[in-house]
Amino acid sequence: QLQVVESGGGLVQPGGSLRLSCVASGFSSDYYVIGWFRQAPGKEREAVSCITTIDNSQYYGDSVKGRFTISRDNAKNTVYLQMNSLKLEDTAIYYCAAKIWKYRIGLMVPGEYDYWGQGTQVTVSS
Repeated sequence: QLQVVESGGGLVQPGGSLRLSCVASGFSSDYYVIGWFRQAPGKEREAVSCITTIDNSQYYGDSVKGRFTISRDNAKNTVYLQMNSLKLEDTAIYYCAAKIWKYRIGLMVPGEYDYWGQGTQVTVSS
């Protein structure tokens, strides 16, 4: 059974940093995609970043480019989201999600992902 479990959220001041972790397990294929999404109250779920295992390609949403970095540690089956220069508008529940690799389309679309974690709260506040 494929599972993803995220952790690392918390409260941080504007300009601060946090690192989220996503542990993925149970994949039947070596090729899959791990994505990070977020949802703020009253807003739609937004794609933050994703990474592919087939070629380690990384993708970012426009609102986080240059501030967030996605990476993975194969030995630990873990994907990290390093978030720097955090802003008030980054406050949201952050979800890790997974999908089996098929093609390079829809990688930043929440509806394309089949497996979701429970979410972790990130609050940016002074």
